Amino acid sequence: MENKTENKNPIQVTDRLFLVIETLAETGPLTLAALCQRLDLNKSTVHRLLSSLIYVGYVRQDPSDGRYALSFRFLTLSNQILQNIDILEIARPFIRELSRETGETVHFVQLDGLEAVYIYKQESSQNSIRMASKVGSRIPLYCSGIGKAMLADMEDEAIKKIWDSSSISKLTPHTITDYTAFFERIQEVRQRGYALDDEENEIGVRCIAAAVQGFDDGARYAFSISAPVTRMDDARIAELSQYVLRVKKEIQTSLR
Repeated sequence: MENKTENKNPIQVTDRLFLVIETLAETGPLTLAALCQRLDLNKSTVHRLLSSLIYVGYVRQDPSDGRYALSFRFLTLSNQILQNIDILEIARPFIRELSRETGETVHFVQLDGLEAVYIYKQESSQNSIRMASKVGSRIPLYCSGIGKAMLADMEDEAIKKIWDSSSISKLTPHTITDYTAFFERIQEVRQRGYALDDEENEIGVRCIAAAVQGFDDGARYAFSISAPVTRMDDARIAELSQYVLRVKKEIQTSLR
């Protein structure tokens, strides 16, 4: 009777198949009895579902203990999905809106070794002063807001390794060249959620930035608001920080 009902209701069968998949993804390998208990379904139903998933290659059974687990085919699928998702396409509308709301230029960058690469720039339409940055150009991590934002999401050892591998030079009188002082800034970024560039890379320009985690939970991207110091005093930074933290959350939520 149950088999007849399932044959007439393919949506119910699909729902149960995904329930098996989601349960195994959450728990790891389970015996048939344990899976039946968690799903609150009888043994014949669960066995039939598992047999279907084994047939199409999405579940495997360990011959040594009889437990069922998801196959590595799911990893192949997830990698294919990630390869076809363009993070910039997701972030671009938020970056454009942030520029419109603040009236300032906004950059979006990607981590590349010891540097960040500008992969998108939304120029301000409300101010005549243009930033010298351009898509494709690079900026060191140690002297930029976007760099500090991404570094703050890394382990301490990774930060030190990048610092030691970088060619640290005093680009401006404000560039931090002492690691202890630099790491104190990283700690501040971790506490407040955003980073600053206080004319450390270019005299006359301040930036406020935040990192965006990639699909692997690593901080591989960041965005920043850049403007001349005449428009970026501490009060303005405090105001913009609210926009930055909101957009960071919005982009991150869209990636989940």
